[in-house]
Amino acid sequence: MPRWWRRLSVPDTKLKVTLTRSIIGLSPKQEATVKALGLRRIRQSVTHEDSASVRGMIAKVPHVLQVTREA
Repeated sequence: MPRWWRRLSVPDTKLKVTLTRSIIGLSPKQEATVKALGLRRIRQSVTHEDSASVRGMIAKVPHVLQVTREA
C-alpha cells in the first residue's frame, strides 16, 4: 500500500479513556498496557491524543475501557 493510503490522525482530536472494570485477572501484558495509558483505578479518566499507538493500546484491552472522543 502507498504511504499516503494510511489514515492520518487529526492532531487536535483527543480521546477520553475511562477504566470501567478492574484490572485484576488480566494478563500481565494487558495490565501493563492499562497502566501505560495512565489508568490506575476504576472510573479514572485520562485524555490522550488520537494517534495510532494509543488506538493500538486501546484495541488490546477494549473490554475494560470506555472511549469517547473529545473535540
